[in-house]
Amino acid sequence: MLKWLKNIFSSSSSFEHQLRNLLGYSPSNIALYRTALSHRSVKEGNDQNNERLEYLGDAILSAVVADYLFKKYPYKGEGFLTEMRSKMVNRAMLNDIALKMGLKKIMIYNKGDNALKISQIFGNTLEAMLGAIYLDLGYERTGKWISRNIIMPHLFMEDLEALEINHKNKLYGWVTKNGKTIAFETLHEKIEHGRRHFTVGIFIDGTLIAEGKAYNKKDAGQVAAQFAVEKLGLG
Repeated sequence: MLKWLKNIFSSSSSFEHQLRNLLGYSPSNIALYRTALSHRSVKEGNDQNNERLEYLGDAILSAVVADYLFKKYPYKGEGFLTEMRSKMVNRAMLNDIALKMGLKKIMIYNKGDNALKISQIFGNTLEAMLGAIYLDLGYERTGKWISRNIIMPHLFMEDLEALEINHKNKLYGWVTKNGKTIAFETLHEKIEHGRRHFTVGIFIDGTLIAEGKAYNKKDAGQVAAQFAVEKLGLG
């Protein structure tokens, strides 16, 4: 009995220590952050997993990035700003940043599911953590945290300006050149916490080669196109 209790407290203490190292400050509500780091593969209840916080964090991150770009590029138009924001907050980019930050080590998910290990749940969890930071610290301090921990160390504007984000165009060019057919199809559509969530598949010559998931069809198609470009070695 004592050993069991000791293991629980030891695990809790380790989580708190890792969390403080990740955040750079001592959070006031550990339970809130534990929820933010809990994937639905281990916590099914809406009040136990991070999907609601992901929704909140996605909105906060988008607003902070929009504000950053608006001030950094005072003479650029809406189209440029929108494209830059898309490059900064797309799923693949956020997933890569989350992994570099070490979020995978502290995240609570079904580690026995190999599909999850190569999915984009880590970027989604980063957004959920931002939702928790917002609830804990407020908007202004969250904006500073995002700038200090995400934008400055991971998002380099000159590189992003030159980045080709429209993977669909690259795919269309490849299939035309090689005499193949391509089709984007919606494989799944469901409602998650009041938001429509799409899974889009890319078929080349009738064969499914990649899937992408997002909260609108356009983004899901772009995610799928990025995976297809990588799979075909067109990067």
